[in-house]
Amino acid sequence: MFLRRSIERNIERGSDIGVDYELLCRFVLDGQGKKIGESIALFDDILIIKSRRDFLGIPIKHVKEEGNHLIAKGVLDQSKALELGAKWQNVANKVSISSQEEK
Repeated sequence: MFLRRSIERNIERGSDIGVDYELLCRFVLDGQGKKIGESIALFDDILIIKSRRDFLGIPIKHVKEEGNHLIAKGVLDQSKALELGAKWQNVANKVSISSQEEK
């Protein structure tokens, strides 16, 4: 449901950002091959990664596919990634609460 809304927002904006479902449910590695976490959602042009107890957000333009994994290009700014992940989590929680209230 959340992914569908993201797609709809991109369409409404006329965004040329294509949503690639193949980016989801894949392990994400840093430049040295160390596992960061698993991709779980797309939020506009941000890939959301579940990393232990945290959610990280990385711009899709900084992610490349390599075999079965995704690679975060460049140096990962942990504080910015946490900030983007928290922003997604707040929006996701609001969507979840509003959908529960509709029932």
